[in-house]
Amino acid sequence: MIGILIFLFAPALLVLFDFVRFISTGKRLYPSVIEKSLEVILIIGYPLLYLGMLDSGIANDCCADDVTFSPEHRLSIYTLIIICVLSFFYTSYRKRMAPPLLEVIINCVLILGILLNVFIAIHVEELYGLFNLPLILLFILSLAQNQKMVISEIKSMEIEHKSGFEKTVWKFLNLKLLFKVPLLFVLSLPVLLLITTFLMLFGQKPDSMIAAFTDTYKHGLSQLDYMCDNVYCGDHFLCSVGANGHKQLVKPIRYGERNGGKIICTRQLLVSNAFEELIEEKFPKIHSIIRKQYNKAGNVIHKHYHIFNIKLVSDFVYVLMKPLELLFLFTLYTCDKKPENRIATQYLTRMDKEKIKSINALTMRPTKTEGKLL
Repeated sequence: MIGILIFLFAPALLVLFDFVRFISTGKRLYPSVIEKSLEVILIIGYPLLYLGMLDSGIANDCCADDVTFSPEHRLSIYTLIIICVLSFFYTSYRKRMAPPLLEVIINCVLILGILLNVFIAIHVEELYGLFNLPLILLFILSLAQNQKMVISEIKSMEIEHKSGFEKTVWKFLNLKLLFKVPLLFVLSLPVLLLITTFLMLFGQKPDSMIAAFTDTYKHGLSQLDYMCDNVYCGDHFLCSVGANGHKQLVKPIRYGERNGGKIICTRQLLVSNAFEELIEEKFPKIHSIIRKQYNKAGNVIHKHYHIFNIKLVSDFVYVLMKPLELLFLFTLYTCDKKPENRIATQYLTRMDKEKIKSINALTMRPTKTEGKLL
């Protein structure tokens, strides 16, 4: 574990020190070999590690965190990432400048690389967003080094003797970064449009760059969170499934609340949850083991929960769980002094539970004559 943390944070810190040194003195901190090694680790290693861990899902899932970019539009983002990476390494390893127009396009792509990392950091949120910071710093360093190369190249040529368009492009490249970066940002939009148009040949949509972020669940830029409003992760368990059966068979008692959402409560569900609560109180270690294994079963059920929306299937599950319900009830009546009280309080709202606690507190309060000799 320590080795993984070192691998993740050490390169980022080294790049931060390098960036501060460059801003202060205009010189890089490390020898070329270390610079190139850090670039490979961060520009290639970080994205591969992240995408492999947190963007490997094949479909959006309210109860999974393995989809960062919409699978339908993922190709657009991946293509942009590859183009940005190739542009970065081209500028890092080259010895001479490219032709002026190509140089402008490369700088525009570097700007896109910075913007992309900013949006990804906002989208993934939490700790993962911090890993985009060293990538942003490297892209900024690349732009700054390009600027130094442009100044050096222009000093060795006579711009005034260039043709009209070429002369204009060279003058643009020679602008100070303070003025050049905003213009590069504006020019990066046509470059992005060109990439988007090319990707339409592979089935991507004109808005795929945006939809890759927005057509997801539970991320910073997600717009589909409402689709998860009635999905309660980890709760598609057997008794919950059984409660979806025909009313004449499962005999629902009342509504309950779970994870802030309304659920149907049957006697079977209330008994089962009361039994689990009892086991958790009396044998917490055993409960932890059982719950861990049961969660795995619940996740399997969740992946196919559409099947359990069929009432006949839910009826079958309800009947299948009946012997266990009787076993749970027997255990409750054997080990709990007030089993029906425990059963009745399952899946109540927080307000109802607080009312019951206050009533119990009042009934347990001693009277004025209690404890006195008569």
